[in-house]
Amino acid sequence: MCLTNDEGSAVPATDLAAHQIHILYIDHHGWLYNWLRHKLGNACDAADIAQDTFMRILTRQQPVHLNEPRAYLSTIAHGLVIDHWRRRELERAWLETLASLPEPEAPAPETRLIFLEALIEIDRLLDSLKPRVRTAFLLAQLDGLTCPQIAEHLGVSLSTVERYITKALRSCYTLRFEP
Repeated sequence: MCLTNDEGSAVPATDLAAHQIHILYIDHHGWLYNWLRHKLGNACDAADIAQDTFMRILTRQQPVHLNEPRAYLSTIAHGLVIDHWRRRELERAWLETLASLPEPEAPAPETRLIFLEALIEIDRLLDSLKPRVRTAFLLAQLDGLTCPQIAEHLGVSLSTVERYITKALRSCYTLRFEP
């Protein structure tokens, strides 16, 4: 498929999309970086998240049509900032847990990294679930409640709780066994 550029010449759609993203980057990267630096108070994190924002745009399957480019960029970047803060909170909690372990029980650095990456994946999975599904799943897994107890706790039917748990377990299975 070909489109036309500003001069009326035929341009492949992929070239035009890349050109639009290039212009978006040139026109707004500095603004986005400064916005993130102000929000995060850290130039290195701001630079990383600004780059990640544009990488998200580059890897999108849909074309980018922007009437409000800064609103679009700040929305993507805001989600990445939330992910960044969540990851930092998980890292902090994990380091506190490690610090509380006796030295001989502390895992090797490679194992620590594997555990942290697994925690981040689990957090993403839980965050992707609808709130009631997540709550039912956590009540079952962490509090050890049975489905009838969860149904009573949430004020829903037993079959609804079973659907919630099934949906959460299916998501866990997908995370674990599917690419």
